[in-house]
Amino acid sequence: MKSICISVLLLFTASSFAQEAGKAGELLKNEATKTEIGSVNNKKSDVKTKNNSGLRNQGNQGNNGFRTKNPQYRWNQEYGYSEVFLRIPEQGFFSVEIGDQFISNNSGKFRFFDLPAGRVPISIYESGYLLYKTTLNVRNNSRLVLDFFTNEGLYLLDSYPVQSYGFDSWNDVWNDPYGNIGDINYPNVMDNQTFQQFMDTMKDRAWFDDKKLAFINQQGRHAMFTSEQISILVKDLSFDKNKLALAKSLFPKCVDKQKYFIVGEALDFESSRRELMDYISKL
Repeated sequence: MKSICISVLLLFTASSFAQEAGKAGELLKNEATKTEIGSVNNKKSDVKTKNNSGLRNQGNQGNNGFRTKNPQYRWNQEYGYSEVFLRIPEQGFFSVEIGDQFISNNSGKFRFFDLPAGRVPISIYESGYLLYKTTLNVRNNSRLVLDFFTNEGLYLLDSYPVQSYGFDSWNDVWNDPYGNIGDINYPNVMDNQTFQQFMDTMKDRAWFDDKKLAFINQQGRHAMFTSEQISILVKDLSFDKNKLALAKSLFPKCVDKQKYFIVGEALDFESSRRELMDYISKL
């Protein structure tokens, strides 16, 4: 009987932390009119009625092509972590399709995320007319950077490793509001005990700001920091100009940049906080 009660309690606890559609966040008003809902987007040159990409299941559609009322939720399905950045430095309205993703704009910059590794088709359109078509060899956790010229063609400029965005998985960004994300372990980040030892050593060896900055920068060559740790380091300095300089220099070494506002609160003056935010926004 006791084991049954424990099992029921564990099941209830697990279900209470499970994600549920419509149970987190603020509902925003649908501004589409009744006539607009379900209409075809004519801006796309080719409206597909079947899935030819082989990347995602485009099911859940009725006979009229509109979605059914019983969607199947896939909370944590991973499609890929590779990226493709494409630039078209010409005037005009271009569209780029990579795999099952389609982007149109006249800015000339196209950024694709969540791409699977492997051979992925790419098509480039101008005003709805196909200009170029080929296949990219996308590597896992990499970013391809390309330029396209209508008179020349598509050029692969380079391939870079995708740097950490400050969390283990993109799904964490959406899962966190539901309250079922545990502690996140970041690579090359000191745990609390090691960080405290680091602080104690710095205070023993460096009494003034210039010595502390040199000590921190030396350690930063081999380690990453959390926003909270950087905030503690910034607060330990005496002069606000030095605090601001350290906050700027450690931003690239921060693993949870979405929380960097914590570091701003460690600065003494509002003008310094604004300067830090302006600096970050331009990176």
